[in-house]
Amino acid sequence: MPATRIAKVATAPDWYAPYRISQAVRAGGFIHVSGQAGFDERGATVSDDFLTQGRQAFANVQRVLAEAGATLADVVKIGIFVRDMAAVLPDVIRLREEFLTEPYPADTLLEVSSLARPDWQIEVEAIALDPSAPAR
Repeated sequence: MPATRIAKVATAPDWYAPYRISQAVRAGGFIHVSGQAGFDERGATVSDDFLTQGRQAFANVQRVLAEAGATLADVVKIGIFVRDMAAVLPDVIRLREEFLTEPYPADTLLEVSSLARPDWQIEVEAIALDPSAPAR
């Protein structure tokens, strides 16, 4: 039987399972991490403060990447979704400085009218090289 070309990556607890979403999938030499927001392992929003939510969102991305054997240093593309660009752009830059290093990954920053929960202010998704994939 051929190997599965797409494999699910999940932490325990898997806070996305009830929604029929994978926290991440391995495919084609990459790890695609679903959007992570500022919530803890119980699914509770950590704070109403943007930076606190942002740090937790990046920590959640790190946690999922670690489950896949990767780190933020393996990330080649980040997507950041915020609800108020004008108010938080300096904080987004601060988060990039705190969590990402040279060469910085490609990045898309978008303002959205809402996220999955009304108290969420930021969501972060990532695409990382899969360290377990054979070199090409």
